[in-house]
Amino acid sequence: MALDTESTLAAYEAPQKDLYEVGEMPPMGYVPKQMYAWAIRRERQGEPDKAMLQEVVDVPELDSHEVLVLVMAAGVNYNGVWAGLGVPVSMFDVHKQPYHIAGSDASGIVWAVGDKVKRWKVGDEVVIHCNQDDGDDEECNGGDPMYSDSQRIWGYETPDGSFSQFTKVQAQQLMPRPKHLTWEESACYTLTLATAYRMLFGHEPHDLKPGQNVLVWGASGGLGSYAIQLINTAGANAIGVISDESKRDFVMSLGAKGVLNRKDFNCWGQLPTVNTPEYAEWFKEARKFGKAIWDITGKGKNVDMVFEHPGEATFPVSTFVVKKGGMVVICAGTSGFNCTFDVRYMWMHQKRLQGSHFAHLKQASSANQLMVERRLDPCMSEVFPWAELPDAHMKMLRNEHKPGNMSVLVQAPKTGLRTLEDVLDAGK
Repeated sequence: MALDTESTLAAYEAPQKDLYEVGEMPPMGYVPKQMYAWAIRRERQGEPDKAMLQEVVDVPELDSHEVLVLVMAAGVNYNGVWAGLGVPVSMFDVHKQPYHIAGSDASGIVWAVGDKVKRWKVGDEVVIHCNQDDGDDEECNGGDPMYSDSQRIWGYETPDGSFSQFTKVQAQQLMPRPKHLTWEESACYTLTLATAYRMLFGHEPHDLKPGQNVLVWGASGGLGSYAIQLINTAGANAIGVISDESKRDFVMSLGAKGVLNRKDFNCWGQLPTVNTPEYAEWFKEARKFGKAIWDITGKGKNVDMVFEHPGEATFPVSTFVVKKGGMVVICAGTSGFNCTFDVRYMWMHQKRLQGSHFAHLKQASSANQLMVERRLDPCMSEVFPWAELPDAHMKMLRNEHKPGNMSVLVQAPKTGLRTLEDVLDAGK
């Protein structure tokens, strides 16, 4: 593992050991044999508080184009919940490894680099985007890397995510960390922000344009909070959907043009059979929901795009309220995967259904630059200590988390720290 001795690094003394306690700093660039990690094993897949156990595991070895990052803080996403549950698919059937370390968001310090890594050096402070690929097919070279057969999500489809003291990533996954943010703020945003960015700007000709209207489900959550900000930044109009009135002010403060509470309507779940009394009742409520959108956008003005991720509970309505020639773009199915809709409105009104999955480096970097330039807020809601990492995922599973994004401290010993020097001082 190469060590760039020309880097400007903080000077400090620390012993060389095979294992360091969480929060204890090794000498800069020194790679111990082992590390602490929250590991999932096949035999205990289930809810996160049972599936995730702290273990001592080997520090991963690097290939020539890989980088080892000392993790300061990690983001909490639904990927971790799915990995624990083993649904919709067990990750052990994907990567075939004996244990799984979840976590697809992180901030940290480059600790070692492979011998062919040129863009990054030991001591660089970074955030990590979660897309990996092999880089050697047509899509990775002139196409869209997200369409590559080798595309995979680090920390979900790979066994070596961010819920550990060190994590191994491809060099192309690294991006500069916004220095005005704390370690925990830097760790909470990349997955959801880049996902939202591609959904809104990555599917021509339906890329977001000024003046358009977008319906945003889950507007107070991680994805939704960034969608609202990106839509506002682009000069378009966001109509946010919430499920709790206590979240209305938060969504409006992000720049939404209006907010709807889905509990005021009764048209959720799978679509009833067409032309039945149940369908007629659903249709009446769906029209009521559409009328509420018009109260924000103007009479007869349906939304240009629907920002979808709940899936089963909302999909029939999403495909109904989007305008002729508009797009429903979906990246998840947190309420279920069996999506239904009335296909008559799809073909007669020539609507587009678009799947969207994370983002490639160009998109992730463009989104990250907006954060570096302080044009977006990370919307961090809660920070958990290392020992409470499974609890954070239980809150997400039960939908008990606060609006915004959650982080977990790893090597950062407390909240509010912004530099390596801050970390060293806090550890004294």
